[in-house]
Amino acid sequence: MLVGLYLDKQLLKSYKDDGKTSDVLPKIFDDILKKQTLKNLYYAKGPGSFMAIKVSYIFLKTLCITKNIKLLGVDGFVFNDNLPIKATGTLYFMKENGKISTIKLDKQDTKHSFSLPDKLDQSLFSEDNEPLYMLPAV
Repeated sequence: MLVGLYLDKQLLKSYKDDGKTSDVLPKIFDDILKKQTLKNLYYAKGPGSFMAIKVSYIFLKTLCITKNIKLLGVDGFVFNDNLPIKATGTLYFMKENGKISTIKLDKQDTKHSFSLPDKLDQSLFSEDNEPLYMLPAV
């Protein structure tokens, strides 16, 4: 999980934790909200882990409603240079010509690390913030 705190579109502080989203997200935001007042929340709405996306969306949406904060979303490819994103097994999400699909890849052919930009491009985000649940239920 990566969370960035931005002021005037510049990255002030970043938080990284490899724990479960349901454990990590409340701790990070508890720390942030003790020190900052937020105007907007920008998040990667998917694709990716179904559970992580669902937990993130519900947590952030609830926070936005209770604190009167605007929630904006974008697909996760913005944060990994448009590289494949792990789906399940050997399936990966790919984005080509604006369309997201799944393809089969060997693990050694993939590099899917995410990073926060030093400067936030707000124009990439939209109020269409509902999660991208790309895989069908099993």
